[in-house]
Amino acid sequence: MSCDSIARCAGAAAVVLGALISVSQAESPRMPPEIRGLGRPILFVVRRQYLPDHHNTETMFQTGEINTASFRGGGALKTFDPATGAVGTLLDLPEGVVRDPDVRFDGRKILFSMRRNAADDYHLYEIRADGSGLTQLTFGSGTTDIDPLYLPDGRVLFTSTREPKYCMCNRHIMGNLFVMDADGSNIRQIGHSTLHEGHASLLPDGRVLYDRWEYVDRNFGDAQGLWTVNPDGTNHAVYWGNNTNSPGAVLEGRAVPGSERFIATFSSCHDRPWGALAIVDRRLGLDGKPPVVRTWPPEAMDLIGVGNYDTFTGVHPKYEDPYPLSDTHFLCSRMTGNGEQMGIYLLSVSGEDVLVHAEEPGCFDPMPLGPREQPPAVPPRVDLAEGEGSFYVADVYRGAGMEQVPRGTIKSLRVVESPEKRFWTHQNWQGSGTQAPGMAWDDFNNKRILGTVPVEPDGSVYFTLRADTFVYFQLLDREGRMVQTMRSGTIVRPGETAGCVGCHENRRTTVPPLETRLAMLRPARHLEPWHGPARKFSYTAEVQPVFDNQCVRCHDYGAEGGEKLNLAGDLNLVFNTSYVELRSKGFVQVIGAGPHQMLPPKTWGSHVSRLAKVLLEGHRDPKLDQEIHLTPEQVDRVITWIDINAPYYPDYAGGAFRQNLYGRSPLTPPEVGRLSELTGIDLNHQEHAGEVSFTRPERSPCLRNLPQADPRYAEALSILRAGRDRLAATPRPDIPGFVLVDPTEIQQENKYQTLLMQEARRDGTSAERGRPLGGSQ
Repeated sequence: MSCDSIARCAGAAAVVLGALISVSQAESPRMPPEIRGLGRPILFVVRRQYLPDHHNTETMFQTGEINTASFRGGGALKTFDPATGAVGTLLDLPEGVVRDPDVRFDGRKILFSMRRNAADDYHLYEIRADGSGLTQLTFGSGTTDIDPLYLPDGRVLFTSTREPKYCMCNRHIMGNLFVMDADGSNIRQIGHSTLHEGHASLLPDGRVLYDRWEYVDRNFGDAQGLWTVNPDGTNHAVYWGNNTNSPGAVLEGRAVPGSERFIATFSSCHDRPWGALAIVDRRLGLDGKPPVVRTWPPEAMDLIGVGNYDTFTGVHPKYEDPYPLSDTHFLCSRMTGNGEQMGIYLLSVSGEDVLVHAEEPGCFDPMPLGPREQPPAVPPRVDLAEGEGSFYVADVYRGAGMEQVPRGTIKSLRVVESPEKRFWTHQNWQGSGTQAPGMAWDDFNNKRILGTVPVEPDGSVYFTLRADTFVYFQLLDREGRMVQTMRSGTIVRPGETAGCVGCHENRRTTVPPLETRLAMLRPARHLEPWHGPARKFSYTAEVQPVFDNQCVRCHDYGAEGGEKLNLAGDLNLVFNTSYVELRSKGFVQVIGAGPHQMLPPKTWGSHVSRLAKVLLEGHRDPKLDQEIHLTPEQVDRVITWIDINAPYYPDYAGGAFRQNLYGRSPLTPPEVGRLSELTGIDLNHQEHAGEVSFTRPERSPCLRNLPQADPRYAEALSILRAGRDRLAATPRPDIPGFVLVDPTEIQQENKYQTLLMQEARRDGTSAERGRPLGGSQ
């Protein structure tokens, strides 16, 4: 159905709605007084419940993506008159879906996301409250715009996939926060976390409350809490639940009027965006069970902090879409008891669940259709002509156990970028979750070290940072070893000065007078580069040369030292020999995809790793009968690799081998199967990934039980040599000379760069953030 056709239907619907609401005004006796006394209709959406998918963010089913076929059309935008029970239809979409409505502050217009049919994508529309004047605001093929929100300054905030990126633990498209003018022009991105930002609402002070899924060096499943941000994208800050393991997701947060509480959906990682509803009082804490004062259903209270990120899948009945009417009564969508059908319910803190309205296939997003209080507009603090912002920490010895670290220990702060995932493969490596493709032994992130900055004697630090870059910070001692690290990310916007009190301090703590801090007595420092220009970290480029220079003469295939620890750089099915040896034999203690809790200083990393101890204390070479001491730079390269959580690959692209094992192997699946038959080792199992050497095929451990005179040896060796030759012809990202060659990945990269250039032209800035793949970018 075209936009014009929908508009004609909407105009007709407006007449029908007027007739329906003019029907008898006798109050319906079944409606509670809180509903009868609203004095205005309830706006709601009719649609089917979203089909289950990988994660609660997976409701977009964008065209051209892995789950496009899960889209189910058939929906409407409707009103319900509590006084009469009359239902009016503003928009009817037999093949499409309306979702995420928001009512303008004067009650005269409605903003929403709509998808006309399976061939379309979700875009933003606006309509008058009487159903007339349908206007499309955003456009574009292969992009999704959802969760729109009227801002007090007249602009619109929404979630969009206009910077295409994928969840690091699977293959699904993610969205970030954007803003635009009321007519759909001047679209600008204000959120840059590496996964998803959505379900925005307004706090009474004009800030935006939203839920955010992002993980740096931590588990994927319990890293989705509530955050706040100013409408210009400045001051992204944790609001609640970033370190709570259960619920795995805190969604759809809304402020409760007349209080310092909020209501939200307590959901799970692997579920639809539904679960329990909860009222939370942040004055009682920013994580865990103590701040939760009420849940629906009541027994959900016992699930908080229990089990894991999917514990709330067991909640029944399920709730979603909470909307506060007062500090005691709330509208929501709730299961009616008829399968997955959702109805509109009124909840009260006294414990009542009253069904207000239900119809097939289900009712969602209930809210009053009428004027509401408008929060103040937050003045903008960005300067889009600037390419940088600045960041300060008042005292690195405050918070996260840093009070126990002697003052003077911390000498510098390292800034590390966690780049977004722009490609995915069908094949995967299971390292603390689904890596598609394989990236590291047990973590999802690649890294780019941007540099370090000195920390002043009083613990303060102040530095410049490239704007709109998702980064985290690490505190280093005099040897350059990590003492404490963030496991979440932050950004600064162009021209913004952002900061914090300390290291993961209480978010309700006020900042001490900055003029008393030493770092603020001088201009913001520039980052000192780490052994050259900033680049994505590649284990084979940064760490392996150290072992080649100092260690491999003893720690190689066929050498005595190699039996204990093989540090050769031979490429295998997914990583290389030394990487697999160090990780599988426990020489490196890193956190991988770590727990939800904030951890004390020196819990993991070089301070507790066997390899670091050997490198720092020296190691005797039995062949030369002398002590081996690495140069300071060589030690720093290995120590830094450990402390940034031992990454391997610099890029998520699979290149020529994205269809093969782990998205990395140069052998096809039939070749891996045949090689397994010949050698008697199942090379499809991850524990055998190191049984292969493509660098020196004849040294492959999988050949050890085959005599060279055995015909199976010759066939196996020919398969391994074929893999070697393919890696030489089309390098994967851990080999110099890697470039995109796969048509799907080239198309994804071109789309990314095109959308980024469009944003850059609007802002009048460079597109530095979208550097092309390959090399040392």
